[in-house]
Amino acid sequence: MADHAHREITQRELRNESGAIMRNVERGESFVITRNGTPIGKLIPLRRRTFVPRAEVLAAFATAPVLDAEAFRADIDSSVEQDPFSREW
Repeated sequence: MADHAHREITQRELRNESGAIMRNVERGESFVITRNGTPIGKLIPLRRRTFVPRAEVLAAFATAPVLDAEAFRADIDSSVEQDPFSREW
């Protein structure tokens, strides 16, 4: 894979070296499992990462729409009751 964060391993490696691979996953490493040279799945750690590289954050938001802060605030203000204590229950 082009993504250096994921090491490619074969299905056979996963079967034969599962203990070592699982220890690496616990340490944060990710794997792409292949069968006959074709990627078929990913093995990734479930715990949250505490640090995300800047380039990864920028890539994630690169296709996000531009937010007009004033228009957003106006939309929120128009849809939320301004005095929550004025409502009759």
